[in-house]
Amino acid sequence: MKILLINKFLYPKGGDAVSTLNTGKILEQRGHKVSFWGMAHPQNPRYPYQSLFVPQIDYEKSGGLVAKISTSANILYSFRAKKNLTELLNELNPDVVHLHNFAHQISPSILDTIKSHRIPTVMTMHDYKMVCPTYKLLNKNQVCEKCKGKQFFHCAIHRCSKDSVFKSLVNVAEMYLHHRFLHIYDKIDIYISPSKFLQTKVTEMGLKAKIAYLPNCINTHDFAPKFKWQEKSIVYVGRLTPEKGVKTLIDAVKGIDIKLKIIGNGPLLEALKEHAKTMKKIEFLGHLTGQRLQDEIRNSMFLIIPSQWYENNPLTVIEAFALGKPVLGARIGGIPELVEDWKHGLTFTPGSVSDLKEKIMLMLENENKIPEMGKAARHFVVKHLNADVYYDNLMQIYENIQKK
Repeated sequence: MKILLINKFLYPKGGDAVSTLNTGKILEQRGHKVSFWGMAHPQNPRYPYQSLFVPQIDYEKSGGLVAKISTSANILYSFRAKKNLTELLNELNPDVVHLHNFAHQISPSILDTIKSHRIPTVMTMHDYKMVCPTYKLLNKNQVCEKCKGKQFFHCAIHRCSKDSVFKSLVNVAEMYLHHRFLHIYDKIDIYISPSKFLQTKVTEMGLKAKIAYLPNCINTHDFAPKFKWQEKSIVYVGRLTPEKGVKTLIDAVKGIDIKLKIIGNGPLLEALKEHAKTMKKIEFLGHLTGQRLQDEIRNSMFLIIPSQWYENNPLTVIEAFALGKPVLGARIGGIPELVEDWKHGLTFTPGSVSDLKEKIMLMLENENKIPEMGKAARHFVVKHLNADVYYDNLMQIYENIQKK
């Protein structure tokens, strides 16, 4: 089968990109011909047909008024993306197009050309962009569902897009154009949701579409588990942004005799360092990847994911499980689907310093249970979230849309 995978980022920038690249690897290993298409970027590896990628766009550095207007128009409908993809589809003639994250830098204009070529199309949702102009269902760092029922104007009223009236208005225009007037997302044959929570939530919020549940996966052979720990430490891995709840975590470990390692970068880095400056057992390790990242998780007691937004199906949790580590996770979004209390770790009330502190201490007081929870977590990933299971279910989805 010839499959075209589309994501705006084609290097390991975030969960959507990692998922896209992993899917391509899984398909190629099983004999399928896989091609990639997305946005040009200096960190991309070399790709065939990269001359047809859309030019790199950075909305944080879009320049003056004319440049801002131009990039805003691109969000609404990119004729350049449509033209380049048309040329690529004529060349490749794929059996299936599998979309991931393509909003803004690429725009849904590409759905018109895919539909005109009569190619079956599937889209994996990595966030709430189908029902929320800012994709996170957040307003002022609080969970927000005001746009339920396609009432997207709330985004402009509350300046949800980086507290900017202009950016919020662009995102509102984008949502009304694509969902209310052009109905452009109706041209996708089926959506994939990596979590049951996201599947249910986007339906509640107004997305009328066929959605298949297919959680993320990893190649378990790439993750050697370690059920004991090298030092008495716990670890956080992720972006340092308000909705990730890292400040709550820092406050929760005050007075607990445990080392906390914070792995990741983001706009809150310096503020969090300042907040934790009197706490000698907190280390900020920056952005880590590969073996160094695995070793930090493997040598810790457990991983904490203190998110305060509707997480989807976090790869961080799945990777920690594969490394034999239980997870202490916020009881929000798709996290409880992975973390079963006293089986794979514990859950706590999101945003609650006292509950998180209590659960950290409970884990430490029952440290004899940590290795057995780590083994159960590893077993869960090996049995349910491995590449073979993912591939079989994905192929079923592909075959079903080809029969339409």
